[in-house]
Amino acid sequence: MDIQRMNQLFLDTAFIRTGGTAEELKCAEYLVKQCAEFGCEARIEPFAVDMATIKEAALTVDGKTIPCKGYFNAGTATVEAPFYYLTNTDPYSLSLCKGKIVMIDGYMGYWRYQDILNNGAVGFITYDGNANYVDRDIDQRELRSYVSNGNKIPGVNINAKDAIALVNQDAKMAKIHLVQDEYKGESRNVILDLPGETDEYIVLSAHYDSTSLSKGAYDNMSGSVGILAMAEHFAKTSHHYGIRILWCGSEERGLLGSKAYVANHPEELGRIVLNVNLDMIGSIMGKFVAVSTAEEKLCSYISYFANEVGFGIESRQGVYSSDSTPFADAGIPAVTFARDAPGNTATIHNSYDTMAVMKMEHMAKDIDFICAFVERMAKAKFLPVKKEIPENMKEKLDEYLARKRPK
Repeated sequence: MDIQRMNQLFLDTAFIRTGGTAEELKCAEYLVKQCAEFGCEARIEPFAVDMATIKEAALTVDGKTIPCKGYFNAGTATVEAPFYYLTNTDPYSLSLCKGKIVMIDGYMGYWRYQDILNNGAVGFITYDGNANYVDRDIDQRELRSYVSNGNKIPGVNINAKDAIALVNQDAKMAKIHLVQDEYKGESRNVILDLPGETDEYIVLSAHYDSTSLSKGAYDNMSGSVGILAMAEHFAKTSHHYGIRILWCGSEERGLLGSKAYVANHPEELGRIVLNVNLDMIGSIMGKFVAVSTAEEKLCSYISYFANEVGFGIESRQGVYSSDSTPFADAGIPAVTFARDAPGNTATIHNSYDTMAVMKMEHMAKDIDFICAFVERMAKAKFLPVKKEIPENMKEKLDEYLARKRPK
């Protein structure tokens, strides 16, 4: 795939495509069409996702209305209570959540939500954006089902500038009003099979959805273009192991596409020998990394191979927050490749994630390296990667997937 075509793919998909929306479907159909252009038939595989339509969302603090967006799937309720900014998670600080509307830093993850819920919080506020940016964008967030476990209190998201102002003015009383319709919707994975000489196969994955503010060039149309380029390459070559290309929907909503794939294909998991995932490549700035949820030998192999072909890389064991994780959790060795850009040169999950942070020459080099690695694996007479997840990685998976509290 040449640079001109890659550039066009980014241009054609430069729109917001959150999981479960018509725009996500539009992008899925576009990917199917691209496969057809090099003679391959991809299919769309739908899966159910929680959806919501916000009808009313308001935050009032000390009588002043604060711009906000209500959390999807956080129920319908009106609560008024003292405002409390939770800065630490020690027992004393958490005990002060009782009967309060609690504001936290960062995302509302599983353990933070359980902590404030168990300590009596009646509502919550999160914030995003950057105090130093001129915009006042507010991301649309959701209370994920695995976080709430059916125990919902209303929440809103605000801009960082307003969060700072609330703390600076010693805010006293807050009121959240949230009305929404919650329902089951549909997201989609896109799948393309390239058979090999055996019924065992390698899954190449990347997510194609974006967050609510982002056109998602870097995160992650870059990975989606990468596996499309590899699909075109492997469609024209022979390989011992089959290759399945998987474009995942709703990754930004909690890896829902890859989780659905693993859950819906239990009879096939035993034939998957390796997952190679692409999430954010081709940026102007940043170091190239390989994060393997697999035996340590794979990290060493990738380092040696990169040296052999003349490609700079940092290879390490770990759990990468992307679609490789559900595969590893199912016992399949997995590696995510990414170009890790500094936050002041390429940010994600906001309106600044555009083609402006991308360099097509870097895209081409990154794809060439990953393709060469996959070709080495796909043409192996016997895949050298042990199909076993080490105990240290199982522990990391338990922590990431909120089955075990991080130490």
